[in-house]
Amino acid sequence: MLKFTGATAGAVAIGTSLAAPQAAAVGASLVHPGLLHTRTDLDRMAKQVKANAAPYTAGFTRLTANRHAQSGWTANPQATVYRGAGSPQNYAILYNDIHAAYQNALRWHVTGESAYGDTAVAILNAWSAKLTELAGSADRFLAAGLYGYQFANAAELVRDHADFDLARFQKMMLDVFHPLSEDFLANHNGAVITNYWANWDLTAIACVLAVGILCDDRAKIDRAVEYFKHGAGMGSVKNAIPVVHEGEGLAEWVEAGRDQGHALLGVGLMGTICEMAWNQGIDLYGYDDSRFLKGAQYVARWSMGGEVPYTANTRQKGAINGWSGKETATEAAAVDPAMTRPIWAMIANHYTKRRGLSATYLTRIAAQASPEGGGGDYGPNSGGYDQLGFGTLAFTRDRASVSASPSSSSSPSPSESVSPSESASGAGASPAAGATPQGGKEEDLAATGTTDVVAWTAATGVTALAGGLLLLRRRGRSGGAAH
Repeated sequence: MLKFTGATAGAVAIGTSLAAPQAAAVGASLVHPGLLHTRTDLDRMAKQVKANAAPYTAGFTRLTANRHAQSGWTANPQATVYRGAGSPQNYAILYNDIHAAYQNALRWHVTGESAYGDTAVAILNAWSAKLTELAGSADRFLAAGLYGYQFANAAELVRDHADFDLARFQKMMLDVFHPLSEDFLANHNGAVITNYWANWDLTAIACVLAVGILCDDRAKIDRAVEYFKHGAGMGSVKNAIPVVHEGEGLAEWVEAGRDQGHALLGVGLMGTICEMAWNQGIDLYGYDDSRFLKGAQYVARWSMGGEVPYTANTRQKGAINGWSGKETATEAAAVDPAMTRPIWAMIANHYTKRRGLSATYLTRIAAQASPEGGGGDYGPNSGGYDQLGFGTLAFTRDRASVSASPSSSSSPSPSESVSPSESASGAGASPAAGATPQGGKEEDLAATGTTDVVAWTAATGVTALAGGLLLLRRRGRSGGAAH
């Protein structure tokens, strides 16, 4: 028999207003827990699962069925984690342990059963006692960003657990993960600023923001927010979403000209950044007239086989004072409508439930992806672990009759809140085939580890072999590695 925690705040009924994030005033402490999940969110999950309410129960069933969500998972911490070609790659050990910690922590909050909280704490304590370095090729920056924001989220869920060594874990995040992500945003691995596609910047922004919140460091939070808004790299919002089609309620996602897997990754990462910021009273979801809403709608429509516009995009590539080149994407790439990632419930629920906006494509694709799973449910390779997932359980909420937005006093400049746009997007999609994305060259600094060719395309209903063939075909056309 499951023991459920008492929920002090559940979902808000239709017809009532949803409270804004519990943001603290300038100079006060940050909200904790306050990364992807607040106390209100966790209480809502527990209350709805206890009430056997749909679709929470379906989302919870996916969680309990995942092998990572079982109490007693034994951590396998490493002193050095390697990711990238030419290194003794062992990063799969890290991401499996992170997802086990997160899933156990989430299950603890929903059920109140101490075994799950104890398991999460044991995993996190084991890693903070041993890990000292992330190494490898340029992919070490991906490891820092992806696993940094995920590790921080797992820790945030157990930060008040009596046995959790929060101080030691914070030190690990500040010494091992944050420096690489900050260095990437500042220096881009010695490459020209547009060499790396948007998702590289987005992993780094997510890590810097998550570490800032976990460690109560407002300077890091402001750094992440400022880069999201105005950064020179391709991951800042106006570079990742460079063209807005106001009449259609859509905005072009730059990596749609690359491939579907990376575009989905980017949308998931940007949504993660927006959600973590929102929970600290910072509205990036609504920034620049809800630019992210239009970009997410675009990717949702395109991923379901709909026709979308694409403006030719040429980016400079290469190393500063080294080799140079350029690459042009002229049309949106072909898609597989069966490909998915557990990214849509969070985004759709924000815009349609918290904000009360219409988002036709987000609503449709979120329904198709429901109930969302998590790491281990979307293929065995690293791409299946890029998102923490379980959005059906974690982010489903009732619609508020009054739009909510975070307090502008929650964070010092430049983290001021911006009111979301009331604009919506409209019509249904019509089928259309995209064009072949442009490939890279062997010397491309943005090449990911060649031993994990399926990493970025793991999807429900798409086998690893099919995903591998997709990337191999791209490599064959371009003469270079997938990146």
